[in-house]
Amino acid sequence: MSTAFRRWQDWAIMAIGVVVFATPFVSGETSNGNAAYSAYILGALVAAAGLLAAFMASPSKYVVWIAAALGVILFFTPWLFGFTAVTGISWVSWIAGVLVVGMSGIELLVESPQRTVAA
Repeated sequence: MSTAFRRWQDWAIMAIGVVVFATPFVSGETSNGNAAYSAYILGALVAAAGLLAAFMASPSKYVVWIAAALGVILFFTPWLFGFTAVTGISWVSWIAGVLVVGMSGIELLVESPQRTVAA
């Protein structure tokens, strides 16, 4: 039986990506280029990683690690690009980064990722 689109962690990562992408519009901070573009790009990448993991019958360990790496990047983005003063987008980046890393960690611990066997 296929488990594609049945893991709640994949749905959560996709939802977090959509929230991060929509944050500049909701908070009205589209004029700050660094903050807005960071949210657009990282939100789309996080959502795409969640979607890619959801399409797989059993999650690839590499896709889950990519999502975790995106979560770490998302967490440090306000400091790296200097928009900590834009509090709405900064807080969403920090919280979403922690959540993405947490969801990826849960997926790595709970699910048994697909392993390839060398012949």
